[in-house]
Amino acid sequence: MVVTEELVDELSPAAVEEAKARAATLLLAFRHGNQLAFDHELDLLFAEHVEREVTTLLAWIAAEAVRKAYAPEVGDKVLRAMARRAPADTGAVAVDEETADAARLIEAVAVGDVAEVRELVASTADTTFLVGGLLQGVAMMLPFLPEGELAEITTELRRRHGGTAAHVPEARAGV
Repeated sequence: MVVTEELVDELSPAAVEEAKARAATLLLAFRHGNQLAFDHELDLLFAEHVEREVTTLLAWIAAEAVRKAYAPEVGDKVLRAMARRAPADTGAVAVDEETADAARLIEAVAVGDVAEVRELVASTADTTFLVGGLLQGVAMMLPFLPEGELAEITTELRRRHGGTAAHVPEARAGV
């Protein structure tokens, strides 16, 4: 029988799982260039004073990624190179708006060109801007829908995704 003893400052298993989830949320926002989500999650962490726990988990995740991707001596070289190139301003998420071509995506979807859609998504470094552009395009099209179509579309989406039915205002010109 193995006996373990929890130290005073040690996190409980439930707290570790919660911290892992928060670290993953922060990493996903950073990876996808979502500055608003990144800042929001960071503000929550600071307000709750769990910076040390999450920073430890982020370092653990990074170390695991390096360990799995590189041999030990190569991993250390990669980390040293990254440390030398660390940006002066580390508070911003790296984004690439230039590669997000939502108009091309909408045109490819409209003609059913699956290969073009896949190629566009694969070649876009930051899909957050691509999806944002697509959302903006859809919003611009809403006023041109025939009366009642918006309600039918949202009802179908709710049915597919298990949402609850709710009143949906009709599209207004100039939205």
